[in-house]
Amino acid sequence: MASNPLTCHVLDTSTGKPAVGIPVTLSKFENDELTDSDGRVGNLISSEEFTPSRYKLTFSITLAYYEGRGEKTFYPYIDVVFEIERPEEHYHVPILLSAYGYPTYRGS
Repeated sequence: MASNPLTCHVLDTSTGKPAVGIPVTLSKFENDELTDSDGRVGNLISSEEFTPSRYKLTFSITLAYYEGRGEKTFYPYIDVVFEIERPEEHYHVPILLSAYGYPTYRGS
């Protein structure tokens, strides 16, 4: 298994570009990881710690992201709850962010 079994990606659909600098927290951890210049986070949990369970990713401060662009948003943060049954697989959780909506799905 890869050393990063769980990754995520935030794309701003209003600009068609990665959403940079949004803090992302996995419910098991105390430290935030920030999306990088490609809107990605790849170091959320180690393979050893990734076990069958329910997890929550919190995409914090989307409010600050939009305020920094001089825009408003309806969603100040986003919680995505999901269940892992086979931790030996890789899981990718993308968010397609806009000021008034956000689809998510299990990516590859």
